[in-house]
Amino acid sequence: MTTGAPTPSSAARPPRSRLRTFLPLGIAVWLVLEIWLLTVVAGASSGLTVFLLLLAGFVLGAVVIKRAGRRAFQNLSQAVQQGTAPASGGGSGLMMLGGLLLMIPGLISDALGLLLLIPPVQKALARYAERVVERKLGKAAPGTLGDAFQQARMHRPDGKVVQGEVIRDEPGSEAPQGPRPPLTR
Repeated sequence: MTTGAPTPSSAARPPRSRLRTFLPLGIAVWLVLEIWLLTVVAGASSGLTVFLLLLAGFVLGAVVIKRAGRRAFQNLSQAVQQGTAPASGGGSGLMMLGGLLLMIPGLISDALGLLLLIPPVQKALARYAERVVERKLGKAAPGTLGDAFQQARMHRPDGKVVQGEVIRDEPGSEAPQGPRPPLTR
């Protein structure tokens, strides 16, 4: 009787997060509610009214996304000209999300999109998101993401791992600036 490598047990797999478990169910419920609400509005008025509501939401969402994108680009241009970091408090991301929700067909998504366009709601949501990100980063094991970038490795075809770093030639230095010979194995 030979003994081989132990087979991995299913207990070694990490537990599934609640988000991954309930997200598909939440999306399905949201879609059913959107369709139901559209049929209720169509029954109370007419199909043309529902079509005009959806079209107005799409057009308004496109205008909001264009305006938020233009504002974000202006902030980036100013930051580049001044040589500083772009301001993150512009709210352009939440405005774009609100515009996207307006463009998605449905009345519930339109209501959420309009809610995201209100400045006090944007500020409160931005503060909440910042707290959540800071808390998650505080709980993360130190050095997980940074070490991944610091220890970049190249795998050669023969399976060897080559660690390396980038050395930039600066103008005015003694290093030759001409074409480099090809890399050999």
